[in-house]
Amino acid sequence: MGSAISIGPRIVASGGFDLLYREGMALIEEVAAYLDGDGRIDSRILNREASFLYATESMRLTTRLMQLASWLLLQRAVNEGEITKENARSEKEKVKFSATPSERGGPGYEQLPDSLRGFIDKGDRLFDRVMQFDTLERGKMPELDAGVANGIADQLARLKAAFGRA
Repeated sequence: MGSAISIGPRIVASGGFDLLYREGMALIEEVAAYLDGDGRIDSRILNREASFLYATESMRLTTRLMQLASWLLLQRAVNEGEITKENARSEKEKVKFSATPSERGGPGYEQLPDSLRGFIDKGDRLFDRVMQFDTLERGKMPELDAGVANGIADQLARLKAAFGRA
């Protein structure tokens, strides 16, 4: 049997990345418009604690989205042949993502405007998708949680038993 074929880079270079890129850039524009418009109005009616949290979370969101934009632009440049994968990998290593979803919440978070919390959620989902694409682009399989991995192992064991292979 031959060696395994890495499909990750092919998926990244396919139309799936184009959709991710468009969605990411659209989210960036949407968040910018919100923070410059309705977000300013929303933030003015918050109490002091929620106002501070609004400023913190909007800054985190903006930072995260700019980091994601950097990743998306580098990957697009690779896909279009403008830079090599090695150059892009080197530049991507410089992009350190901050404010992971596990750091969300806390006192006052529920007082934030629904629009801002919605954009934070969308940003977190975009981050997860970019990280999956990044893993695939490196030619690795995304990590599975223990339950899924065990289920796959169980299915493989049953197939091996059914076909009498060790």
